Amino acid sequence: MKLPGLKKNLANSKSREERMNLVDRADKKLSISRQAKLLSINRTGLYYKPVPVSSDELWTMRLIDEIYTAHPEYGYRRMTKILRRDYDTCINQKRTRRYMRKMGIQGFCPGPNLSKRLNSKYIYPYLLRGLDINRPNYVWSIDITYCRMKHGFMYLVAIIDWYSRYIVGYTLSNTLEKAAVIDTIKKAIKKYGRPEIINCDQGSQFTNAQYLGILKENGIKVSMDGKGRALDNQRIERFFRSFKWEKLYLEEYQTGHELREMVKEYIDYYNWQRPHQSLGYKTPAEYYFNLADLPKAV
Repeated sequence: MKLPGLKKNLANSKSREERMNLVDRADKKLSISRQAKLLSINRTGLYYKPVPVSSDELWTMRLIDEIYTAHPEYGYRRMTKILRRDYDTCINQKRTRRYMRKMGIQGFCPGPNLSKRLNSKYIYPYLLRGLDINRPNYVWSIDITYCRMKHGFMYLVAIIDWYSRYIVGYTLSNTLEKAAVIDTIKKAIKKYGRPEIINCDQGSQFTNAQYLGILKENGIKVSMDGKGRALDNQRIERFFRSFKWEKLYLEEYQTGHELREMVKEYIDYYNWQRPHQSLGYKTPAEYYFNLADLPKAV
């Protein structure tokens, strides 16, 4: 890594993954720690080596994903019952909970959650109840979902415009770290401008100083789902269900490259071609860009 060209390279980088690729482990002048600091990435991520996932674990996580997509209200206790009863899976509640945490999912039913209590200073109220969302870029919703592959998995971060259902930003990541969330928000704002409000759940990727800081820097109000509220972030949840049942579950994706190509193709289709009943069978792009005389979205 050459220091004079570092700022230029960094400015041109669009994601954490690309910044990670700029690290030169053979550089004798700049230590790994110094390079990580200059590139604004966590040093521990440079030493992380993913642990191979067994075929049995992948299969169980696949079942959990399909069950949860159809029934997002299921917590780990009910999920365990379903896995044992309907799929003859030998699994206990502890392992089910571990898998669901690894996948970044939890049931909508409220319950004790020590990690959220520890992050209580980062919890914000839900601002959308009773709000007349009547134009694009008024409210965006952001969330993360598990995306299976034949021999592994990735995570999809997506941002949807609440009014039009238009996907304004997305990122595929190998981890659940908040860096992918920050990158997605930055790219969406750069391309489409900033919304007045961004809504999210109370997951650790959103209840932290860095996430809240990027919103405050851009003058965006923070809204968070109420604890145990199934419908508070319904726009992005419905998009994820459509994405999985209409595309992800229909084929086996071998590599991250194949998955990325599919996600790009589907989101282009979803934004520009897929008609929505709630939009009077218009597309999200028609509503977002006001391409026609449109009825009020419901």
